[in-house]
Amino acid sequence: MMTLYSGTTCPFSQRCRFVLYEKGMDFHIADIDLFNKPEEIAVMNPFNRLPILVERDLHLYESNIINEYIDERFPHPQLMPADPVMRARARLSLYHFEIELFSQVEILESGAAKSAEKARAAIRDFLMRMAPIFANQKQKYMLGDEFSMLDVAIAPLLWRLDHYQINLPRTAAPLLKYAERLFSRQAFIDSMTPSEKAMRK
Repeated sequence: MMTLYSGTTCPFSQRCRFVLYEKGMDFHIADIDLFNKPEEIAVMNPFNRLPILVERDLHLYESNIINEYIDERFPHPQLMPADPVMRARARLSLYHFEIELFSQVEILESGAAKSAEKARAAIRDFLMRMAPIFANQKQKYMLGDEFSMLDVAIAPLLWRLDHYQINLPRTAAPLLKYAERLFSRQAFIDSMTPSEKAMRK
């Protein structure tokens, strides 16, 4: 059985929990306090970060790598596009998320007060550039009708907007409706820890 070592408030860990619940498979989640990590975390991941997936002698870290492994190992429902060109584009989008969006999330998670407002502004700007994608009511998810790894990747951030003190203008309404679609998925609901549920009123 797979074991996911998961930070109870970690957005990257929540991505992996989300995928595991979407797949509906047997797994174990080891909840880890981010502020009191056991020594074994640094042994399993030289960067001493979460999440970490362990299956027999395999130790994986970095949420997107973990999620692609789970998707290939348990292909139903498939969360990365089957077409190689679309899959490559999806990977490129995930890379953009990490560089432009989640690098700012890491600043907010670190508690670095000096950089926080700049990070919030960068996240706000990125999300506002995304909002028009969902102005077309036919666009349910990032890739159209099909829920995918792109939706998984961004959902934990959208859940934490209030927690991160990021306020979006009214023109972001299509994006926020998209976020509500993600939050209503049973796998997303199941993926949340009590601490994460408390992040939104």
